[in-house]
Amino acid sequence: MTDRASEGAARAQPRLGRLLVVDDEPAILDTVGRFLRFIGYEVRTAATAKGALSESRDFLPELILLDIMLPDGDGIEVMRRLRADGLPQAVVFLTARDTREDLVKALTAGGDDYITKPFGLDEVAARIGAVLRRTRRPGPEASLLRVADLELDTPTRSVRRADTPVDLSPTEFRLLRYLMLHSGRVVPRAQLLDHVWSYDFNGDDTVVATYISYLRRKLDALGPPLIHTRRGVGYTIREPGC
Repeated sequence: MTDRASEGAARAQPRLGRLLVVDDEPAILDTVGRFLRFIGYEVRTAATAKGALSESRDFLPELILLDIMLPDGDGIEVMRRLRADGLPQAVVFLTARDTREDLVKALTAGGDDYITKPFGLDEVAARIGAVLRRTRRPGPEASLLRVADLELDTPTRSVRRADTPVDLSPTEFRLLRYLMLHSGRVVPRAQLLDHVWSYDFNGDDTVVATYISYLRRKLDALGPPLIHTRRGVGYTIREPGC
């Protein structure tokens, strides 16, 4: 890997966006992570598929630099699971595979671009910048979710109901966001465990019921109930009267 960052990149303004770098090679995580922070991105890293899912759901990155081959899973499957959550907006795959078949598979699965190893840091910066320019949605309300008088703003991680701020823990925020992404539909408990807590359903769904009760306590104090239980199945969020 070569480090040929330009002077222009070194002078880049801070906070260019939130990125997650996922690779099981410590040298890549360290070098790429430090470089992207240096040129102005907010960066987190993960070395496993499980870590990628957890960090993505907590950090809500705009783009993931995602290795296809991970020790506990496949990067393409990680992307598919995150896209079911509405995350992330963009994925750039890292791969040592350079056959046409593998690259076509990565892109047709939904990847926005790919970088083959070994690579230069200037190439990484250029490709990330190009993908973000293509995939960023215009308008200040692109990341704003609404159900009735409830609003959730993903970039600021803020929630308001009836124009009143609602203070949520990180887990409460992730749970509410997932329900709002699927508003009007019943979301099974097992699906909530998998996508909000990032582990597979093991028969103990009491944690879901506990956090649903936390959300209800905070939201119902400001208006009619929005979160409803479908007994034996899961939960849904919908407008009153629907």
